[in-house]
Amino acid sequence: MVMKISEVAKASELPISTIRYYEQIGIITDEYVLRDQNNYRIYAPGIIRHLNVVKHCLAVGFSIQEIKSMISKNGMSKDEHVSLIQNKIREIEAAQKKLEESKQNLYDILTLNCEKGFGKY
Repeated sequence: MVMKISEVAKASELPISTIRYYEQIGIITDEYVLRDQNNYRIYAPGIIRHLNVVKHCLAVGFSIQEIKSMISKNGMSKDEHVSLIQNKIREIEAAQKKLEESKQNLYDILTLNCEKGFGKY
């Protein structure tokens, strides 16, 4: 089922301006943008899944340029895709480790300082 931009915006929870921007810079490729008999833009059914993948990539720290390169047919080889994703996984794991250490430090401070007062050891 093809969709109008307002329907895509609602279903993807993205502003219309973001969808237009993604089209302009190539994040939304021509395969997802069609034209109706009045030459209005309509979007192919796979657009929502595509935009959800883009949103997930942004959420885990990929830049717009990295996403654009991954989407571009000439942007990256399969090996480059794999390498980029593996590097992002390592970054996330490092951030998780740092957060876990920070959480443990806070538990330690909480345990030590509640007995004698904050900052008193």
